[in-house]
This record gives sequence, structure tokens and C-alpha cells, in this order.
Amino acid sequence: MQQSFYTEKEMFADALTAEKTATTLYNTFSNECVHENVRDAILGCLEKEHEIQNEVFSMMHDRGYYPTPSAEMQKVDEARQRFGQCMESF
Repeated sequence: MQQSFYTEKEMFADALTAEKTATTLYNTFSNECVHENVRDAILGCLEKEHEIQNEVFSMMHDRGYYPTPSAEMQKVDEARQRFGQCMESF
């Protein structure tokens, strides 16, 4: 019988996928929740899941499992301006 073991990269990738799924579901639940106290509890869980997702992502990035290219400052400034305008409209 052949045994197969997950690599560290595969385990991290699985954890990241699970966290992305959890945040998606908690977000949906909070959007559809009628009771404010339940919604607040779900939003608390959502915030914690985002923190865990960020930790997993950071560990993957630090190990080279999730490389991200450096952003050009011009593109960063353009994104900041675009999303800043979006927030001003509220």
C-alpha cells in the first residue's frame, strides 16, 4: 500500500483555501442575518477568520510558497486614489 504525504506547501495551500471559504461564508451569513446580536457575533468571527487568513498568507509568502510581485508606486497611488474616492461617496 502506497502512502502519500502532503508537503508543507500543500498543507498551507489547503489552510488558505479553508480560510478563504470561511470568510466568504461568514460574510454571506452576516449580510443575511436579521438579528443584530447574532450579526455582531458573526462579524466577530469574520474578523478573526481574516486575521487567521492573513497569518497563513504571511507564512506562505515568507516561505516563498505565495510569491507576489512588488507593486509600482504609481499603481499603488492610483489604487489608493480610486478606492479613496469610492469611500468618499458614502
